[in-house]
Amino acid sequence: MTGGPIHPVILSGGAGTRLWPMSRALRPKQLLPLVSELSERSMLQETVARVSGPDFGPPVIICNDEHRFVIAEQMRELGIEPRAVVLEPAGRNTAPAAVVAALLLIRDDPDARLLVLPSDHVIEDVERFRAATALAAKAADDGALVTFGIPPTRPETGYGYIRRGEPYPGIDGCYRIDRFVEKPDPETARGYVDAGDYAWNSGMFLFGAGTLLDEAQRLKPDMVSCCRAAVANAREDLDFLRLGHEAFVAAESVSIDYAVMEHTRRGAIVPAEMGWSDVGSWSALWEIGDHDAQGNAVVGDVMTLDVRDSYIRADGNLVTAIGVEDLVIVAADDVILVASRDRAQDVKKMVEELEGRAVPNTTCIPACCAPGDRTSRWTAANASR
Repeated sequence: MTGGPIHPVILSGGAGTRLWPMSRALRPKQLLPLVSELSERSMLQETVARVSGPDFGPPVIICNDEHRFVIAEQMRELGIEPRAVVLEPAGRNTAPAAVVAALLLIRDDPDARLLVLPSDHVIEDVERFRAATALAAKAADDGALVTFGIPPTRPETGYGYIRRGEPYPGIDGCYRIDRFVEKPDPETARGYVDAGDYAWNSGMFLFGAGTLLDEAQRLKPDMVSCCRAAVANAREDLDFLRLGHEAFVAAESVSIDYAVMEHTRRGAIVPAEMGWSDVGSWSALWEIGDHDAQGNAVVGDVMTLDVRDSYIRADGNLVTAIGVEDLVIVAADDVILVASRDRAQDVKKMVEELEGRAVPNTTCIPACCAPGDRTSRWTAANASR
C-alpha cells in the first residue's frame, strides 16, 4: 500500500436487538463472543484484530458512553491502544460518525485514508479481506469513495444490493458504482443473483478523509457543520474523547449510503468473497456455525435427540431438545427464546413489545439490563418511568 497506513474507524454503536436475549443495551452483540467461542474474543475484538499490523494505524473507535469502559478493557486484553475512543452523546447513524472520524484524522494526516467498519461483522477469510482493502486503497488514492460488495450466494431479501458499472480505470477488480437498490422482494433478489453484476451492500467503506469531507460538505452541509462544531467542542475525559453534546445531537441521523454514496459520482465498488456475514439474526449464526451430522449448530451445554437444522445455545444451564427441527433456542440465565429459524428476524418485534409494556414476574429487557440482571432491576427501571 502507498500513502501511509490506513486508519481503521470502528463503529460500535448498535444495539443488536435481533440477537436478544444475549445482546442487551448495556452489552450489545459486538461486545460478546458470539462467534469466536474458542478464543472468547468479542466481535469488536475480532474486528480490531483483523485490521492490526503494519498496513494499518491504531483504530479510532466510535461508541456510546455506556460501553466505554468495556471497550477500553477489551482493547487492553488485545494489547492495542486505540488512536481515540470517541463517545457519541446520541446515536446519529454512520454518516456523522464517519465525518467526525475524518475531521479528527485529517488534522494530523492531510492524506489520511479511512477504513470504516461495523464492529459486529464476521469475516472468515482475513487474507481476502486485506487483499480487497489494498485494492480499495488504490482507488481511494485516486479520489474514489469505495464500498466493499459481497457476491451474493442466495436471493437474500434482508440486504441492500449494489450494481457494478464500468471497470475502474487502471485498477483490475474495482468498478464504478452503477446504482444502489433497496432490500428486494424474493423474485427481484433472484433476478439480481442471476444477473451476476449485483453484490450485497456490506456497509464497509474506504476513502480519503478529504474526499469524504468534500462530498459530504457538498451533499449534507448542515450535517457537516454540526460535526465540525461537535469536534471543536469535544473534551478529553480520561482516555476518551467526548464530542460536543448540543452540536452532535443536532446533526441529521443518516447513513453513509443515503448521505453520500448514493449521490456521489466518485463511488466505486470492490466485490470480494471473504466469508462475510453481518450476523443480523440467530439464523445467520446458524448459517456460519459448525454443524453436526443433523445440521444443528449448538453452543454450550446442549443435548439433542432427533433434532435437525436448529441453532441451540445454552448460557449456563443445560438445554435439551427432542424431535424438533428448524428452531432457534437460546437460553440465557434469565430468559429463554424459542423461535422458528425462518422467523428469527422477528426477535426485534418481541423486544419492541417488551419495551412497550411492563410484565409482572418476567425478566429484564434490553432497555434496562445487561445479561444476568434479574426481575428486581427490571421492575425498578419500569417503576421509575
